[in-house]
Amino acid sequence: MRFGSRRVLEDFSCAFPSQRISVILGGSGAGKTTILRLIGGLVQPQAGHIWVAGTQIVGLSERELYEVRRHLGMMFQGGALLNSLTVYENLAFPLREHTRLSEPEIAERVHATLAAVGLKDVDHLLPGELSGGMVKRVALARAILRDPEILLCDEPFSGLDPISVKRIEALLRRINQERGITMIVSSHHIPSTMRMAHHVVLLWDHKAVQGTPHELATSPDPQIADFFNEEVHEEGVREPQHTPIQRW
Repeated sequence: MRFGSRRVLEDFSCAFPSQRISVILGGSGAGKTTILRLIGGLVQPQAGHIWVAGTQIVGLSERELYEVRRHLGMMFQGGALLNSLTVYENLAFPLREHTRLSEPEIAERVHATLAAVGLKDVDHLLPGELSGGMVKRVALARAILRDPEILLCDEPFSGLDPISVKRIEALLRRINQERGITMIVSSHHIPSTMRMAHHVVLLWDHKAVQGTPHELATSPDPQIADFFNEEVHEEGVREPQHTPIQRW
């Protein structure tokens, strides 16, 4: 994959196990977000194939891609919330646009999903009135609102304090366990990767090194092992209590 003269991914191949949490690690500009955009059909590779939910998506029309995207949820790095809409309206908007739910059904789903991420009383607030961690949780709520098979999370821990990191991490693990959603998370945060990932894709020299966190942390390649064993000390925090996450 190239952007102009800049190589991002080359001779690249990887697979993400179903119903597991996969974390894509790598330095800035390594291609973590590009992989998520490729899976979502937002960019097209110059060559190769991409399989999503049993469908090869390279070369599909926008209409065909729309059908594939119905299987996906996306948690964007900055939240991608509409600043002029309340939290409630940000979540209700995609349900009005892409489902045939009635307004009472939309209200029930929005409030239940917000409660599931620990945000029962923020539906009337604007995004600008939320903390960074709350914005991340609203973005996560919107991403799971339509019960996707695959959840793509772009840097969900960026810009957060250690307590907020642990909260988001706990939510992602719980959603994976309760719903069986396949999660693909781009991140630079090694401690959370070691705790939550079932599978890791490390972008290294334009290619992918894959394995469990333990396998990569004990890699015979000293550079890879050092990458994973970088010492990071974080303040401990108890996982918050949340409403069980429903399937719809």
